[in-house]
Amino acid sequence: MIRWVAVIFIALFVFYPLLPWLGKLRVGRVPGDVRFRLRGIIFCLPFGSTVLWSVLALVIAELVSLSCLFC
Repeated sequence: MIRWVAVIFIALFVFYPLLPWLGKLRVGRVPGDVRFRLRGIIFCLPFGSTVLWSVLALVIAELVSLSCLFC
């Protein structure tokens, strides 16, 4: 359990400064994403984008595993 908390903390630490650049890829702009402003700072919780990118990664992984010659 503590490993997952550490992974989430590190991921937020790494990806939070990249949010303006990721906004160009429509991360945080899909229905299901939550954006709110608190004391002048905009916070983004990309729930919908996470699901969308996870499905995309799953499809790519499945295509790679189907084309694997050594599996």
